[in-house]
Amino acid sequence: MNITLNQTDGTNAQLKVVLEESDYAPKVDQQVKEFSKKAQIKGFRPGKVPAGLIKKMYGKSILVEAINKLLQEEISKYIKDNDVKLLGEPLPEPSQENIDWDNQKDFEFTYAVGLLPDFNLPLDKSVEGYTVELDQTTVDEAYENLKRQFGKTTNPETSEEGDFIYGDLKQVDGEFESKTLIPTSRVVEGKEQFMGVKAGDTIRFDIRKAFGDDNSALAHVTGLSKDVVADLNGEFEFTVEKINRTEAAELNQELFDKLFGKDEVKTEEEFDAKIRETIKENYEREADNLLYRNIIDTLVDNVEAELPTEFFKRWLQVTNEGRLTTEQIEENFDKYLKELKWSMIKNKVVEENELKVSNEEVVSSTKEKMLAQFNMPEVPEELVESMNNYANQYLQQDNGRNYINEYEQLLAEKVLAKLKEKMTVVEKTISTEDFKNLS
Repeated sequence: MNITLNQTDGTNAQLKVVLEESDYAPKVDQQVKEFSKKAQIKGFRPGKVPAGLIKKMYGKSILVEAINKLLQEEISKYIKDNDVKLLGEPLPEPSQENIDWDNQKDFEFTYAVGLLPDFNLPLDKSVEGYTVELDQTTVDEAYENLKRQFGKTTNPETSEEGDFIYGDLKQVDGEFESKTLIPTSRVVEGKEQFMGVKAGDTIRFDIRKAFGDDNSALAHVTGLSKDVVADLNGEFEFTVEKINRTEAAELNQELFDKLFGKDEVKTEEEFDAKIRETIKENYEREADNLLYRNIIDTLVDNVEAELPTEFFKRWLQVTNEGRLTTEQIEENFDKYLKELKWSMIKNKVVEENELKVSNEEVVSSTKEKMLAQFNMPEVPEELVESMNNYANQYLQQDNGRNYINEYEQLLAEKVLAKLKEKMTVVEKTISTEDFKNLS
């Protein structure tokens, strides 16, 4: 066997593999033997089918399978041993379609290869970070949201501002009709029509005017897509069936326990401090996410690396056959290039800083997310074993795909943390309102 890599320019190369019969014959013979043990052919006892008959009946398919497997193994070994930095995988050249599998003994395979260049990380660039200044308005909004979220739902006889009115919405001069829930807070024009109504009342209104020509609100009320409601207009009738009202939850021990666990908070002062701490942590997390996006964008925009763009387009086409058209690749190619550059940067940071993620870290992170999902601060002793089993089962699902995803996410977090250390972060204090507009 002979494998050679011939570079055709700065970013492209041709990989050539020459196979002689002695390279693949032992593997073919081994597969024939294994096949003959399992084959069930009329006239022969199981496991006693002659190898010659197996070769006659299935020889070509066994040969193709054996050679393809050998090629994959040897090419991967060559790339690893020679530390060849590739974009994706080698792509077979069209000439391989003319192989005479019935008569050839020696084979030559050629592959197009995209080479990734070495490059320097532009770590001298500065990035903007944010410190969010918490204001009382944001705290008050959090209180209102919590009171509403954990409040009690009632069904009063007549409607008031802030109620949700359930009923039948029908187009006057059209076919549309649907049961829906109208939030009175989203009504912009003619809101008085929705106040003081009771079950059995009918309200007539211009739907586009009523919701301020807001397609998002119209989609929410009708259940139709934004594209469809863009053409929706005219008079509608709404027949009231029921009124839903949420009475604000009281600031008592029951609410404290629901939010933070049994007896973790016992007074309104402790509750207020905990709410502020939680809001602050949330904004710090969002600020970190925004900083990390700035880091990625800054590095991707400033890294200097010549890439095999035409090979990349072909590779995208081949690996996404049936899912991506040539037109879609061209239309979104800038996005694909950005993703490729970030992948290159991430791999370089991992390699240069010897970053690793342990199995314990993957399992621990998974359990933390599960606890957060169930709103549990920690695992009760009696549930430790069940939680461990649940986490392991989750990570093994989909042939370990969940494990890989969690591993990659943790590795990406370590990469971004390392880049944050190495780059100059210019901190800027910003109000919550301005921060919302940024993110």
